[in-house]
Amino acid sequence: MATTKLLNDAEVENIPAVKAVFDDIRATRKSDFVNNFWRGLANDPVSLKRVWEQLKAVMVADSAIDPLTKEMIYIAVSTANGCSYCVHSHTAAARAKGMTEAQHGELVSIIGLAGQTNHLVTAMQIPVDPQFEVK
Repeated sequence: MATTKLLNDAEVENIPAVKAVFDDIRATRKSDFVNNFWRGLANDPVSLKRVWEQLKAVMVADSAIDPLTKEMIYIAVSTANGCSYCVHSHTAAARAKGMTEAQHGELVSIIGLAGQTNHLVTAMQIPVDPQFEVK
């Protein structure tokens, strides 16, 4: 159960700042669907707009990293942070961008391996090799 109210479309219609962001979400995604994350964040229109603009700048804008890779990175970070909602949301987005079951399987293997080796290095407090440091 959510700890904040999820605004429905009728409520959003009465808040011009939120309606503008929801309209932009729909236009950017070419979909009528606005997911629950944005509906919860809509309780704070300033934060809603700020986070949506950040997301567009990082995840939507043209960049050196292709959209599918961005989604797969987001899945990995969301897994590390324990955010089930984001794992589900960005897995759906990655699949919509063409992620195959084979790619998803490899991603899960990489996430698992990274978690294991990260914990081992942390437990052993291995010093960083000088060759890995930026010069």
